[in-house]
Amino acid sequence: MRILFVTFLVVIIDQVTKLLVKGIKIESLGINIKGMPYGSSKPLFGDIVRITFIENPGMAFGIDVGPKMFLTIFTIAASLFILFYIYKHRNDGLLIRLSLALILAGAIGNLIDRTFYGVIYNYAPLFNGKVVDFVQVEFWDFTIFGRTYTTWPIWNIADAAVSAGFLIILFFHNRIFKTDEPAPVVNGDGTLVSPPVDGEYPLEPAEKIHEENSVQSNFNHPENNNININPLNGSDQIEDTAENGASGPGGTIKNKD
Repeated sequence: MRILFVTFLVVIIDQVTKLLVKGIKIESLGINIKGMPYGSSKPLFGDIVRITFIENPGMAFGIDVGPKMFLTIFTIAASLFILFYIYKHRNDGLLIRLSLALILAGAIGNLIDRTFYGVIYNYAPLFNGKVVDFVQVEFWDFTIFGRTYTTWPIWNIADAAVSAGFLIILFFHNRIFKTDEPAPVVNGDGTLVSPPVDGEYPLEPAEKIHEENSVQSNFNHPENNNININPLNGSDQIEDTAENGASGPGGTIKNKD
């Protein structure tokens, strides 16, 4: 679960940068950050990357999916599910845990805005706040979900964390979700054993020989023979008849009572 330190660090960075842009004043703690006027913009890397302060009530990159309360509840449920998945798969590979930790951080970062910012800044009830966005990257015009953008949608650190998590899964899914195939069985002469049947490989040659020897040994053991050799009982004795009274080399053959 140490991967959650990544989640915690990203959430802290996300909230600090948002408060620096929006500003906050807490007299009891002596905190007074003026922030930027809403809608104002200043260059960060020329005119390509700018800091532009806006707020949006929707999802990442300003995408609107419906009522705020629905989005907030959905985000809470998704965050709990991701947290449970990380715990259950805490011994899995680093890539899947890192990607989920970043997605969780992004979800929590924007969830804090929607849940508390309306109350903190006194403009909306609980769970109805707006998300602070401030990173603007100039891009060519494009249309998505029926909306035309003349610049790339303004985003924040939480949005970037979610995107990074999904990109890790997208580019490394073969490594993340790979399955270990069973090693092929090779005979002594170097030939491969026939494909597995019902999920199991057939016996190796050495095992076959051992099994055959065991069967042969059991067959030759006297206790395992099923052949019954019964002596003649009284009713099967040869009768003393004229036919049986023939002479042999030692004289006449007679039955003994």
